[in-house]
Amino acid sequence: MDQGLETAADASLTDLWDRILGTQAAPETWLVIATGVVALAVVVPHGVWRLARNAITIAHEGGHGLVALLTGRRLDGIRLHSDTSGLTVSRGRPSGIGMILTAAAGYTAPPLLGLGGAALLGSGRITALLWIATALLVAMLVMIRNAYGALTVVLTGGAFLLVSWLAGSEVQAAFAYAVVWFLLLGGVRPAFELQSKRRRGGAGDSDADQLSRLTHVPAGLWLFFFHAVSLCSLMGGARWLLAV
Repeated sequence: MDQGLETAADASLTDLWDRILGTQAAPETWLVIATGVVALAVVVPHGVWRLARNAITIAHEGGHGLVALLTGRRLDGIRLHSDTSGLTVSRGRPSGIGMILTAAAGYTAPPLLGLGGAALLGSGRITALLWIATALLVAMLVMIRNAYGALTVVLTGGAFLLVSWLAGSEVQAAFAYAVVWFLLLGGVRPAFELQSKRRRGGAGDSDADQLSRLTHVPAGLWLFFFHAVSLCSLMGGARWLLAV
């Protein structure tokens, strides 16, 4: 290869790397608040939430899958369904700390991802957040085992990719803040929905019930744990997001 082309390629790679890892200026406070209001308007109304909850399911099942791999379990696949439910199948010991952490990762993943995203945005790393999210979605796509799930992940990842490559800095900031607010706020609602279902006698094989069988700790305490993680993540994340 011509030395000039090599130099240009190296420079382009360096520019791309600096763009990903570099910091961007914090948006105006009004934009941060406006994206939070938009996220809240998506999470609260039942009709809109019914569609948007697919994104929370992606994070929920992705959390199961990632922790399964990190704890040494074998991940067989992930399915996402049109009713916003999902299923992550892994192999390994049917009990023990690996299985407990895997089961606990679902309801805690969306708010914790939101908290991590808020930390990145609080340090001005808007582009890094978008690229990390895209990479996680691509990695998850490999493990999807049904058509609806693949379509959902492709559309979500495509949105992140388009914003990362084509949008201006203000649009990127608005998109990133809206996504993080949505994870923080949307991460709170599923635990309340699960609590309501269990009160009506449903969801007998929920994550909380599985954890109860694994640990001999009442499912209600696991529900309290899910609530605590989501609400604490929301409060901590909001402080980072609003510290502009």
